Amino acid sequence: MTLFTLQSALRVPDHVVVRELEGEAVLLNLDTETYFGLDEVGTRMWQLLTTLPNAQAAYDALLAEYDVSPQTLADDLRALVQQLLDHGLLAVAEA
Repeated sequence: MTLFTLQSALRVPDHVVVRELEGEAVLLNLDTETYFGLDEVGTRMWQLLTTLPNAQAAYDALLAEYDVSPQTLADDLRALVQQLLDHGLLAVAEA
């Protein structure tokens, strides 16, 4: 299990293909040939996690965009990131 914190920078590994369609996304791990579907909120989390400097910046942006309690958002974001890390669909960037 890869550990991360909100200060972690995240990146998309080379073996992952991402396709977005109508606000949703499908992530394909070419190494394991498994895919993972994201709904609209999960896709927005993915977009921010993979384009902003770290998970904290993504959290801050999501908190500003969605009407959600800070704790619920933190829990949901951590759970999604951990699932993506566990399935090799996201990686913690090297410092």
